[in-house]
Amino acid sequence: MSRVKDVAILGYGGYVPRYRIKASEIARVWGREDDALPIKEKSVNSIDEDVITMAIEACRYALRRAGIDLRKVGAVNVGSESHPYAVKPTGTVVAEALGIPPTHLSADLEFACKAGTEAMQMIAGLVSSGLIECGIAVGADTAQGRPSDALEFTAAAGAAAFVLGRSNGDEVAVIEHMVSYVTDTPDFWRRAHERYPRHASRFTGEPAYFHHTVSAVRALLEETGLRVSDIDYFVFHQPNYKFPYAAAKILQIPKEKVDPGVVTNVIGNTYAACSPLGLVRVLDQAKPGQKIVLTSFGSGAGSDSFLIVTKDGLERKRNLAPLLDSLIARAKYIDYARYLRHREKIRTS
Repeated sequence: MSRVKDVAILGYGGYVPRYRIKASEIARVWGREDDALPIKEKSVNSIDEDVITMAIEACRYALRRAGIDLRKVGAVNVGSESHPYAVKPTGTVVAEALGIPPTHLSADLEFACKAGTEAMQMIAGLVSSGLIECGIAVGADTAQGRPSDALEFTAAAGAAAFVLGRSNGDEVAVIEHMVSYVTDTPDFWRRAHERYPRHASRFTGEPAYFHHTVSAVRALLEETGLRVSDIDYFVFHQPNYKFPYAAAKILQIPKEKVDPGVVTNVIGNTYAACSPLGLVRVLDQAKPGQKIVLTSFGSGAGSDSFLIVTKDGLERKRNLAPLLDSLIARAKYIDYARYLRHREKIRTS
């Protein structure tokens, strides 16, 4: 892909449910050892929360920071692998709840955990081409994990939203370049009518996550002519606590430039919202003029990589909505039985 033309992040927002379950509580139920757990704890959606409600919350924060007229929003794209309906769209409900006029495009996207960055790419393309003035890209999930499966320890809930539009002199950041790297790698799948995804563990790391993540970052750096030393922050998809740091080691990125820590270790893998929430957290602390490389990963498999440069509007807009760390800090812990109820793993009909 080529350099992106005049696409800015006008506003951003993240949302994390209040409820948490500790990985040690899941381990207790299934007789696992605490010292081998992939994260510390994860977020759990409430019984009245789903992808739609979480997307709306994240969008409200993003629009508050953007400060734009809703009539300027020409598209709303929502990426998720846990859309509430198999047929009825998510994006239309989100747009209606936000009060966006019906003269806009809407699309629901799926590509495992990179559906959120897919939404960003498509909105960026619409803005760059001049087809729309502004658009909203959302990544949100209430991720599924079969009870006792390794995924259950990390599959979490959350949402991230970005208002993209033309640069207006008061933007949060600009998207300067983006690339994608995709192959047919069967590491993770879920057929129709199955409740939980399946995975081929032997494909999860090297041929899937690491190959695609590293290849996308290398392609981005090569096309932009930048080096690792030129980048201030790297944000990766965070399926667990270790993978982002391992990818950074392959790319010879200093550990202090990688931000998986709080997001992955405390709220888990929020799938389509995972790397976008990492970007939200970086924007919550970055300074104007810094360069960020955001790289997602979606099983099946593929990665999207973006070069983002922060602007002066970031510091003014940052505190117009709750910071991600403040949402993470309001944790309310539940036990495994309540977790089963919240995630509808117990069915009575």
